[in-house]
Amino acid sequence: MNISIGKPNAICEKGGRLNNEDSIYPQPEAIQVDQRLFLVCDGVGGAEKGEIASSLACESIATYFSTYLERDKDPSPDFIQKSIQYTETCFDSYISQHPEAKGMATTMTLLYTGHSGVLLAHIGDSRIYQFRNNQILYQTEDHSLVNSLVKLGKITKEEASFHPQKNVILRAIQGDDRPTEADVVLLDDIQENDIFFMCTDGVLEQINDLELSQIVSQHKSSENIKDVLFESCNGRTRDNFSFYIIPIQNVQDNGGFKQNILSFLYSFV
Repeated sequence: MNISIGKPNAICEKGGRLNNEDSIYPQPEAIQVDQRLFLVCDGVGGAEKGEIASSLACESIATYFSTYLERDKDPSPDFIQKSIQYTETCFDSYISQHPEAKGMATTMTLLYTGHSGVLLAHIGDSRIYQFRNNQILYQTEDHSLVNSLVKLGKITKEEASFHPQKNVILRAIQGDDRPTEADVVLLDDIQENDIFFMCTDGVLEQINDLELSQIVSQHKSSENIKDVLFESCNGRTRDNFSFYIIPIQNVQDNGGFKQNILSFLYSFV
């Protein structure tokens, strides 16, 4: 399988906060023709340097991939976990030099377009969605207190939206002293015109799943979707809000690789 993507679109905004603790990778202007790895992270900690945590996670995971992933091979779940461990070590190194950053943490969402499908990994309450035919085909499950309460039947999904502890997460990248694991899934049911959406919880502060599906169905291009989501969040959300929109342009066998690259190039014209 060879998956070609259309032009990705992204936003990383501070919203109603004084500083932006979200980070994305790559920056939209730095996307390569053969870009496969995308990250969206939401820093936790405020005074404990959440913005450093999210930025360092993006940088460290990207570095691990570029250094250790063998050419033409897809990352395995074990490889993903090792990239998290490497990132935790980078956190420890930073904190040893900047003790005031102790306590910093970040969520993480990762998407990689491979030869076997689209690999997803996440930690915390930032999410990844797969849309097809205007519906949510797949979405990650939050590592959060309220989601645990919903699963236990203690509260409803509606109550979770307004719960006073809705921002409490149960997993985050922090450091070797508090190691964590990502949930990893390989989606091999990928079709032309599927849309993948990665976002921090600041986006979901203003837009629920139904509204998100309606926006995707009403606006076919990823750029239009980006603009509508920005207008929905800007000036309204109290949190930072960041997202990546990754449209699937074509899915072919390996014989279509050359055409896939050309299609990607043309999508930027």
